[in-house]
Amino acid sequence: MAKFLVQKSAPLRGEVKISGSKNAVLPIMAAALLTEEKCEIKDVPALRDVEVMCKLLESLGASVEMDLAHNCVQIEAAGEISWEAPFDLVKMMRASILVLGALLIRTGRAIIHLPGGCAIGKRPVELHLKGLRAMGVEIDEAQLNRGIVDAKVEKLSGSTIYLDFPSVGATEVIVMAATLADGVTILENAAQEPEIVDLANVLNKMGARIKGAGTDTIKIEGVESLKGVSHHVIPDRIEAGTFMVGAVMTGGNVLIKNIVADHLKAVIAKLRECGAEIQMTDEGLVVRGDRRPINSTDIKTLPYPGFPTDMQSPFMALLTVAKGPSVVIETVFENRFMHVGEFNRMGANIKTNGNCAIIPGDKTLQGAQVVATDLRAGAAVVLTGLVADGTTEVSQIYHVDRGYENFVEKLRSLGANIMRVEE
Repeated sequence: MAKFLVQKSAPLRGEVKISGSKNAVLPIMAAALLTEEKCEIKDVPALRDVEVMCKLLESLGASVEMDLAHNCVQIEAAGEISWEAPFDLVKMMRASILVLGALLIRTGRAIIHLPGGCAIGKRPVELHLKGLRAMGVEIDEAQLNRGIVDAKVEKLSGSTIYLDFPSVGATEVIVMAATLADGVTILENAAQEPEIVDLANVLNKMGARIKGAGTDTIKIEGVESLKGVSHHVIPDRIEAGTFMVGAVMTGGNVLIKNIVADHLKAVIAKLRECGAEIQMTDEGLVVRGDRRPINSTDIKTLPYPGFPTDMQSPFMALLTVAKGPSVVIETVFENRFMHVGEFNRMGANIKTNGNCAIIPGDKTLQGAQVVATDLRAGAAVVLTGLVADGTTEVSQIYHVDRGYENFVEKLRSLGANIMRVEE
């Protein structure tokens, strides 16, 4: 097992280029199953989750050429496609459920075990299935009770669907399924994340008729077939936000390249409340955190365009060293405070009550042996190690490998004192 060794570092300085978005590329890869023609996806981050998705698509019968050294993946799902996703791959990644709609379109059947991934709370598929049922899909309830989605349909039909919660995964699955369904599908209270817009842009390039992506109502007019596509994935807003927090936390000055600032409005606003100077230039976003002290602030996670739940743990790391107390309220996942125990090992003294965390701030942190309890928490404890006295040893870093491309190398290029140790 590998681990990170992190030591207190000088302020981060320099420039860093943000990779393609993990949360955008995975549904786009799944969408390649909707056509028998070749799809070329560019700016693909070299991540563990991407590798798992490539293996999953291959197991279903697609031809996959993966060149992550050049951040490119080519997928061709010509010919017969299997309707059953292997459990050993599905259990590794919750994004496996994204192939559900495509399998129903291609084969009329889909068997997928409820997916794995980070243990940050319940990730129910009820909303995915609610939408598919409205489109004529039959779900085996006995199998569902055993943790297996066993779905079948003769032909999907357009429908009006209201999501009780703007679920990103449900929105993606339903939109993909609706592209080749009979008639028109109206999806209300849809997720509005930039990754939804990127998926819709890809599908429209392939010949789909989708309007309203990025709003709470998406209209999909079914078409007969889709064609191949070449597409550049949008930048990863969560990776960008992580490096922004790192710059502020360490009192640094970092130019962040390949970033869409509009995707990070909530994070930028909160960093400015903490005293950061943030300026958009022709080269990218300049983030300066050398004005001290760091001000405390409160955050509440919400669906986009609210403060992203994926930025909650990195931002909490910043608040541990801010001047004065802060409050963090998590509304998206009920179990996303597991990193609090790791911060407290380092002296943060955070108290939690249900979905609320109180961070006292003003702490001098000490290096400790900590665990990457999930993907974003792993990045957060690394950032905390950069400002803690002594050495911080981070284990279970396979979580971090799922979502951050060349994380150690990028941090070291900015002056961070971090190394990866293979055991």
